[in-house]
Amino acid sequence: MVRLTGIQRDVLSLYRSCLRMVREKPMESQANFREYVRDEFREHLSVSKKDFATIEHLLRLGRRKLDTYSQPGVKNIYR
Repeated sequence: MVRLTGIQRDVLSLYRSCLRMVREKPMESQANFREYVRDEFREHLSVSKKDFATIEHLLRLGRRKLDTYSQPGVKNIYR
């Protein structure tokens, strides 16, 4: 089993938190949220594992978006 660095654990933790948030949304919009989460993470796959400043910036941005989209008033998301 491969050991993960701290920042890799942070990224996985954010991804899992996002997927958990999707389960709290209405059934008819869960697919939209799931695709949004996957697209956001795929968009940044090319970031080097050694580019810590960029990764930490993206983590902060992701946490902010998670807080926003976790609000009960947000029922659907469109790209």
